Amino acid sequence: MEIVSRAYDHPHVSSLVERLQAEYVRIYGAPDSSPTDHQQFSPPRGAFAVGYENAVPVAMGGWRFREDGRAELKRMYVVDERRGSGHSRAVLAWLEASAATAGAPAIVLETNQRHPAAIGLYRSCGYTEVPAFGYYADDPLTVYLGRPLPPRARLG
Repeated sequence: MEIVSRAYDHPHVSSLVERLQAEYVRIYGAPDSSPTDHQQFSPPRGAFAVGYENAVPVAMGGWRFREDGRAELKRMYVVDERRGSGHSRAVLAWLEASAATAGAPAIVLETNQRHPAAIGLYRSCGYTEVPAFGYYADDPLTVYLGRPLPPRARLG
């Protein structure tokens, strides 16, 4: 899989976000309503990436700086037919390196108890519990995870 930096309003990102939102509707009965502004995922405030197999977009993810200086992981997604191929780990590693290069000391995320595979992925990559934050801070099903980032990591 090739990972390419993309603007959040790029057509491939939009297509994958639509698929992700449809998954949220299936799981939760509604799309994710947390505010996202495409400019938040543009350097130097953040980054967004799409993973491609044979020029077909199959994975995505992004991060944005929070007011406290940490990077917040958002919109991690792999299309159903490519799950289990290591794409989530590859995109996550790319995003972590990108955030570290931009100066983020740590990366955090919010997910939900209804996503045990996502929780397992993040925990296996060294993520641990962090205090609640953000849009879903009052939702008892939300899981908050984070980990420190190495200084000056480089994109490979």
